[in-house]
Amino acid sequence: MSITKSELMKLQNGSDVRGIACEGIEGEHVTLTSEAAYLIGRAFAIWLLKKKNIAPEECIVGVGTDSRITGPEIKKQAIRGMLDEGIYVSDCGMASTPAMFMSIVYPETRYDGACMITASHLPFNRNGLKFFDHEGGLEHDDITAILEIASTLSDSMDPSVLEEPLPTDNKRFTEFELISLYSANLCMKICDGVNADNYDAPLKNLKIVVDAGNGAGGFFVKEVLDELGADTTGSNFLEPDGTFPNHIPNPENKDAMKAICDATVAAGADLGLIFDTDVDRMSAVLSDGTPINRDSIIAMIAAILAPDYPGSTIITDSVTSDRLTDFLENDLGLKHLCYMRGYKNVINKCKELNAEGIVSPLAMETSGHGCLKENYYLDDGAYLAVKLVIAVAKAKREGKTIDHFIANLCTEYADREVRFPILTDDFHAYGTSVLETFKKRALQSGFELPKSYEGIRIRFSDVCTGWMLLRASLHDPVMVLNLEGHTPRDLEIITGIAQSLVEGFDKLDLSAL
Repeated sequence: MSITKSELMKLQNGSDVRGIACEGIEGEHVTLTSEAAYLIGRAFAIWLLKKKNIAPEECIVGVGTDSRITGPEIKKQAIRGMLDEGIYVSDCGMASTPAMFMSIVYPETRYDGACMITASHLPFNRNGLKFFDHEGGLEHDDITAILEIASTLSDSMDPSVLEEPLPTDNKRFTEFELISLYSANLCMKICDGVNADNYDAPLKNLKIVVDAGNGAGGFFVKEVLDELGADTTGSNFLEPDGTFPNHIPNPENKDAMKAICDATVAAGADLGLIFDTDVDRMSAVLSDGTPINRDSIIAMIAAILAPDYPGSTIITDSVTSDRLTDFLENDLGLKHLCYMRGYKNVINKCKELNAEGIVSPLAMETSGHGCLKENYYLDDGAYLAVKLVIAVAKAKREGKTIDHFIANLCTEYADREVRFPILTDDFHAYGTSVLETFKKRALQSGFELPKSYEGIRIRFSDVCTGWMLLRASLHDPVMVLNLEGHTPRDLEIITGIAQSLVEGFDKLDLSAL
């Protein structure tokens, strides 16, 4: 039985394709099938050929995977689909999401498009496909179009083709070790950036530990840090293992952050780094085990960039703190645009501002997604790590540590996040009505409402110091309330105010507050 259009369209997750790729979690059954991967691969080839207006024999696409156990099968079928449309395909093996985009940029490859098989930090049973062309990651409407094309191919497909091996004698199918090329370019960035007396071994006196979470990020130790002379003893979970036996490969996960904090202290390292599965996100740890994540990692990267981009605009997602605003604007002399959640949203806003002549060198989410203007607006965890490594090396040469970059960032705060399930099918409309009433109540109470691109934000500076943000999830029947106070007492007061502002919404489950 062929996959239906409805089943294919349900695989869209914003600007990516994601689904359940294998059994293993009770109640979760496979949605991203071999057939779906094949059809989507064909559809991407059709879409790309039309966009570029080129013949199949003029088109080459690179395909890579992270460490997920379902990666090889999905990759095989996606490649098969692309080959069946007559284009050339380069199997890039184990790679990172940023490396796959760079395969379009590097003069050694210059692919017309790229596909990364990944589901980022999601559980082992999930997988997905991310697509790139010369403009960057595809947008929501592009993915919709590709899935629409895939649905038109379903009925005419012969399922038996999925059982056949890929043709090794097909001259349109080649293999390329992309991650080595990508790593070599990162090495050059570090050598140039540090500009040490020992140019080729600029990290010789540094100890850096890495937690790759058994994802694709182990290369950063073996092909970058070790190559440049760093001592990486104490690094953990570098070997790819798609069952993720040690911790969830997600810098936002508490167990994951504890693991890299502990490893950094145990090794006596100058810096700790942690990546997500496909290496488009990272967080860091100072030598004393202090985590540099969420607001802190944004502040750190901004502080490193500030001398080269004075007065520029830093773009973040909506849940960043007023503490960060104060640091960026008053300590660094930068501007802060607190925008919408979603890495594509902050990236696109960064592109938009720069196109308008407003310099914006960095767009970054608290999740660790961050793009730099200087790096093709690419959310690249390894490139961000390179900026940190360069800063650490230069600081050590000057007898400093990198904590000086964020010494003035306020670290005294108490925060919490509360999620309210929406108890109605029409959750989008209900969420909108809640926000309208919430705003009206806040204004009637005389609270300060700064401009917010997502949800309703309230700033407190009178009876207490802090802020709250109520927003609706884009995809799920949930409203999210973020609260932060300068002290635990401030947080207590703000929580009480929040309770009064949300009371009476009969289709909100407020029990968590």
